[in-house]
Amino acid sequence: MKHIEIEAGSVEEAVKEALIKLGARREEVDIEVIEEGSRGFLGIIGSRLARVRVKIKETPREVIERTVREIIYAMGIDVSFNISQSGLYWNVDFEGPDVRLLIGRRGDTLNALQFIVNMIVNKRLNERVHLILDAEGYRRRREETLRRLARRLSERVKRTKKDVVLEPMTPQERRIIHMELKENPWVFTVSEGEEPYRKVVISLKR
Repeated sequence: MKHIEIEAGSVEEAVKEALIKLGARREEVDIEVIEEGSRGFLGIIGSRLARVRVKIKETPREVIERTVREIIYAMGIDVSFNISQSGLYWNVDFEGPDVRLLIGRRGDTLNALQFIVNMIVNKRLNERVHLILDAEGYRRRREETLRRLARRLSERVKRTKKDVVLEPMTPQERRIIHMELKENPWVFTVSEGEEPYRKVVISLKR
């Protein structure tokens, strides 16, 4: 992260000088006041310069990349990744020899990693961003599986007239179920429970 420390007669003077040297605007930086400074007695005796540390803010992409690299390094697995943005969402797509280790059973590892990366990135940015992690198209295949499951279970509810409670899913996976059955004339869906154990319930329309 590019940063600079500057001493000047006042905090404002130090900040202005730092912005000039960094070639940045005030809204593009984080400012840390190390020393407020003091004019001292008669403006001479005991005076101290103000000292500030000014850092250029990282972009969401930079924070995401740094966070993912740190976690992958800590896991000790051989994968590469690509970052892209689609609307309000940031997508991180993995590939490589160890990519299956990232998926886990029914995507459990991938979902856990997605939760951790979202938490760290949002804390580091101090703003809300949404990340979706995928591994060689796993989520696309998972989406197709969930859509088929939703249709099959809706037929069971229609036939037996009994509710069906699905296994805990991520918000993205629950949304797939809800959207698939949104226009179904026989059933409706609701989500129940607390994260990360929130589930979709499919019920017969009365």
